Amino acid sequence: MNILVTGGAGFIGSNFTRYWIEHHADDRVVVVDALTYAGNLENLADLEGAYTFVQGDIVDTAQMADVLRDNAIDVVVNFAAESHNSYAIVNPGAFARTNALGTQALCEAARRVGVARFHHISTCEVYGDLPLDTDEMFNESTPYRPRTPYNASKAAGDHFVRAYYETFELPITITNCANNYGRFQFPEKVIPLFTTKALNDESLPLYASTLNRREWIHVLDHCRAIERVLADGKVGDTYHVGTGVEKSIEEIADGVLAALGKPSSLKTIVPDRPGHDRRYVLDWTKIQRELGWQPEVGFEAGLAETVEWYAANRAWWEPLRDRAPVVEESAWAR
Repeated sequence: MNILVTGGAGFIGSNFTRYWIEHHADDRVVVVDALTYAGNLENLADLEGAYTFVQGDIVDTAQMADVLRDNAIDVVVNFAAESHNSYAIVNPGAFARTNALGTQALCEAARRVGVARFHHISTCEVYGDLPLDTDEMFNESTPYRPRTPYNASKAAGDHFVRAYYETFELPITITNCANNYGRFQFPEKVIPLFTTKALNDESLPLYASTLNRREWIHVLDHCRAIERVLADGKVGDTYHVGTGVEKSIEEIADGVLAALGKPSSLKTIVPDRPGHDRRYVLDWTKIQRELGWQPEVGFEAGLAETVEWYAANRAWWEPLRDRAPVVEESAWAR
């Protein structure tokens, strides 16, 4: 099989590329990435020669069609996205361009050329947020109610994917996932942000709403879930990929500090970003019942391994720190 991974030099995309090469040695993997600030071919440096790389922008339908045709692509897995909620508030147009228009353009390229499967990576955040004082969860039938520019751009992309299935019979599947963590995550995201700052004895910026919670999944569990959907998922369907493990921003900070033996005095409070969602959690009963998938990496073990990896790989993350487009500690100060 020939598989195209868009956004394959990013965090989740590079981990998926690595996973697929390791577990599907007979397949040919083609990676497309625009190499914007969060795209980093160093994520795949040890895999040189094991995949084909094309620098490209998914908004360019003609280029994507050429890539699909020239490489006889059977399956597309679309990770390509702008994903930083705070940056979306500063520059929402960039998110509309890539996450909405880019997804539509990639669907159009896949329709023109013809592929066996178009799998799209979505997020829990398209549904809006949930109260902190309930046990409510999002399921695959929950109406979309995005509250931020990032969430709205991802929701628009999802709608385009479903529209191409309904209108043009493009053979699609979608997964909505919980917050990912693991190796090679850009240091703007909360776990690597806290880890890299703690390693340098710098303050960890906690949003003022310290009780807001997120559901967490190790990136390799996410990769395994996509593998199951590609193998046996029903065309046209959506599958939630979650764990039920919820952690507040303060619990994350405490876990990182404990893993590194750093003092809690490093925690500091910064203003909430506008539209800061309270809580996300996914009901992942469907993927467990229909496809037999369930997470394998416990959060405490996964967090410890992730923190250890960042501590051992300064040469990877130190050059990336100055690329972050938003300084969280001051972006919303008035």
